[in-house]
Amino acid sequence: MANLKEVKNRISSVSSTQQITKAMKMVAAAKLRRAQDKITQMRPYSQRLSKVIQNVTATITEGVENIYTEGNNSGRVLLVVVTSDRGLCGGFNSSIFKATQQLISEKYSEQLANDDLYIMPIGKKALEYFKKRDFIMVDRYSDLIAKLSFDRAREAAEFAMSEFVAGRFEKVEIIYNEFRNVATQIVNAEQFLPVIPDKPEEVNNQEQEDVSDDYIFEPSKEFIFKEVVPKSLKIQFYKALLESNASEHGARMTAMDKATDNAGELLKELKLTYNRTRQAAITKEILEIVGGAEALAAS
Repeated sequence: MANLKEVKNRISSVSSTQQITKAMKMVAAAKLRRAQDKITQMRPYSQRLSKVIQNVTATITEGVENIYTEGNNSGRVLLVVVTSDRGLCGGFNSSIFKATQQLISEKYSEQLANDDLYIMPIGKKALEYFKKRDFIMVDRYSDLIAKLSFDRAREAAEFAMSEFVAGRFEKVEIIYNEFRNVATQIVNAEQFLPVIPDKPEEVNNQEQEDVSDDYIFEPSKEFIFKEVVPKSLKIQFYKALLESNASEHGARMTAMDKATDNAGELLKELKLTYNRTRQAAITKEILEIVGGAEALAAS
């Protein structure tokens, strides 16, 4: 059985850890509220704009060249992998890595073998993970999460878009965690480029009334595709980062809450062990005193 000093030191250590996890939970909760507000405000606008662009793209088959829907034959693929800068957020990052590796093995094993697969890590954890595994990387935006803003997200989106338009990448996909609630984050792998127009047969009855080929273009179709479509793509990119940011804080809050509860359970066990050890020590001392007294009396 451990001595009293060892048990007391462990109790002090676990208590300090519990205070830290409590503080981290409170910080994550405060950040989550702000991140959740941002993504809640962004989602309706982003989803509606994306839907309109897809519908318009699907209805226009001639007269306008849409460089963001036309692929190329370069064979190279860019995967934008969004993670956090720090750990202590449960399975937030590991689920992204697992999904990315699965996506590569199922869809892009040939590109990987031919050195045609590129990774754009956003977040230090993604940078560290893929650098250790010798992937070809575009790492200029790995610190984007630290000070997330639309301007910085726009720069990363513009880079991916310009590389696609220049024919350097045939496809661009984004892998990120979508925020559902504090305890639930869903890994999404979305095709960013080329834009996939909605097909009429894929539209359900409720959405049918929103889909029309009778559009009035103001000022022109060319303006729509040169100005509005790129803006929509940048907003979709920023939305993915906001989803990941909210998911990170939710995952960290949940992880720290569980860690705090586990520390509490461990403290109960340690205090029980401490009391038992202390009681055993007292009993031993009493027995030694009684034994010594009896020895003196016998002499």
